Amino acid sequence: GHIVRNWKVRWFVLLQDKLLYYKIEGGKKEPSPKGRILLDGCTITCPCLEYENRPLLIKLKTKTNTDYFLECCSREERDSWALDITGAIHAGHPVQVQELHRMKNSFKLLENISLHHIVERMSDSSTGIKLTHNLEQGNRYKETFTGSALVDWLISNSFAVSRFEAVTLASMLMDENFIKPVGARSTEATRYSDLSEQFLDDSTALYMFAESNKKNISSKEELQFNISELNGTIVKQGFLVKQGHKRKNWKVRRFVLRADPAFLHYYDPTKEENRPVGGFSLRGCLVSALEDNGVPAGVKGNVQGNLFKIITKNDIHYYIQASSKAERAQWIEAIKPLT
Repeated sequence: GHIVRNWKVRWFVLLQDKLLYYKIEGGKKEPSPKGRILLDGCTITCPCLEYENRPLLIKLKTKTNTDYFLECCSREERDSWALDITGAIHAGHPVQVQELHRMKNSFKLLENISLHHIVERMSDSSTGIKLTHNLEQGNRYKETFTGSALVDWLISNSFAVSRFEAVTLASMLMDENFIKPVGARSTEATRYSDLSEQFLDDSTALYMFAESNKKNISSKEELQFNISELNGTIVKQGFLVKQGHKRKNWKVRRFVLRADPAFLHYYDPTKEENRPVGGFSLRGCLVSALEDNGVPAGVKGNVQGNLFKIITKNDIHYYIQASSKAERAQWIEAIKPLT
């Protein structure tokens, strides 16, 4: 409500240029609408996280700066309404409508997403994901978050445009050991489900930061370390082909090897912005050449040879192809002293 900030059930009807809402009496909507929201010039926020205890909200801001908060009955209903309302807002712009349908019916993960960057944002004390104490089957878990809360956070921070993309991204965070399941609900999913179903978009599934990736944002030393990653002395750089972790495809990346601190970062050469799309500390890593006779386990797709593998201290495996045996040997020789 606008005057009294209470919540009331209303029957909504979406038209091409407006959203009508009706009172319900005796289980039926009244013949005349109680009010209307003109969609021309509206902006929509979904999910809207302004009410902590109401995760199913859509926020509409009209061009006269009037805010409407609408609560749905389920996440699926909320996302469906949000998509249809957005389509009505952009009805006069067929290109935008076509893009909306593309987003709804297909999945394309943003190529410039850095998982390290996402984890840093998640860990921010003011804008990151909220850590809470949760109970499950009589057990108390500290500093955890639910699967659905992470999906909402990823969408609201523009790391994903749909719940499907957010679940895929969360699965990558779990696969790369940035987050881990805790409690029976989420742990069982990792044991008995396919890889695509191991992360649960569920308010009863609990997760937490993996011990090796916990961030203490209030710590100046920790902040300085994050900043200093890219300030190390460049030891070697060049183009190599790297296998992706999720889709196991091969992409050309510009690798930069730094010392003090010892890090290996990789960049997308098709992007103008000079920031890495990934990277990892070399401390405790193992690096080795892979034989060219046959394709090793864990390697898929178009393999030309000259492979080498880096295993991090968290047991994450990186498969990389050089252009020649000589180049492979040079990279291994440069990396080994920094591990």
